[in-house]
Amino acid sequence: MAKRIIISGGGTGGHIFPAVAIADALKKLQPDTAILFVGANGRMEMEKVPAAGYQIEGLDIAGFQRGSILKNLSLPFKVLSSVSKAKSIIKNFKPNAVVGVGGYASGPLLYAASVKNLPILIQEQNSYAGITNKWLAKKARTICVAFDGMEQFFPADRIIKTGNPIRRSSVEIDGKRQEAFDFFKLSPSKKTILVTGGSLGAGTLNKCMLAGLEDLIAADVQLIWQTGKYYYKGILEKLGESINSNIIVLEFLNRMDLAYAAADVIISRAGAGTIAELCVVKKPIILVPSPNVAEDHQTKNALALVNQQAAVLVRDTDAEKTLVKTALNLLQDENQQQKLGVQIGKLAMPDADLNIAKEVFKITENKTNAVFTA
Repeated sequence: MAKRIIISGGGTGGHIFPAVAIADALKKLQPDTAILFVGANGRMEMEKVPAAGYQIEGLDIAGFQRGSILKNLSLPFKVLSSVSKAKSIIKNFKPNAVVGVGGYASGPLLYAASVKNLPILIQEQNSYAGITNKWLAKKARTICVAFDGMEQFFPADRIIKTGNPIRRSSVEIDGKRQEAFDFFKLSPSKKTILVTGGSLGAGTLNKCMLAGLEDLIAADVQLIWQTGKYYYKGILEKLGESINSNIIVLEFLNRMDLAYAAADVIISRAGAGTIAELCVVKKPIILVPSPNVAEDHQTKNALALVNQQAAVLVRDTDAEKTLVKTALNLLQDENQQQKLGVQIGKLAMPDADLNIAKEVFKITENKTNAVFTA
């Protein structure tokens, strides 16, 4: 009998992509599986999920606003309303299991699922678990994680280390180095740095590149610089005539595989999804964790790699002064580059999506007394 699965969460690409990857893996393993997404109205999943070919329902839920007491006054009402709608969604769809990937919608949906005694699987992407997942873990049958040491947050007997789903097309770089240089119109005889701050961009990384531009030009180093859509036009204006053939400035990287293939050193934020890709790519990386995330989880993600000698860490507060110099020094140290590449490769888990999907199907086999009344 075909399984029916609800996947909840979203808010950022870091939540949405793993959710879609899990859905794709479920379909790959059992093509007749019926899948429904539940996200937060007004967030990017309401566009990205339908674009990936899946149906989605929205909840009127938002996160806690740390800087505004007034904006939080309506939060309890939104939570109650979202739990009520989540119960209605569950009643109508009648899922065999519910998957939570984090994000605003996960809390109400997984709580409603627990009330109805449905099997729950949580996918925790970061090395430091969020408050919602820690709370919901008490009701989960299985908790899929990407880092060691997660028993400090979750019941040890329910943890399975699967890794984080990756964009397979982005990490297929073997044999593409020359194609990459041709694509970006760069020279294969020069060292290349890739800077990526995600689709929205990272202000700190962009400031660092501007601050270190003269050093990069003097070193005759090539730069593939993905700025993000919020920063692109402003950076082009600031660069003016400083830009040359060594510097490729892009709003968005449509061919991430070629960017990875061309790079000798990669500079990045430390989101869990990005780290999962970088482990498979096996290039030396410098991580600059964003300080603007809950529980400072990007720093903890980065330290998990640094402690394995698999990455170099530059603190956000130090980056403008030290990041470019650190990158240029690493470019000159081929021995260190090789060590970092080997160590990060040991952490790769390229089949995370399929492994998580298998765990989802496992929990559907356990008999439950789910109640689908309102």
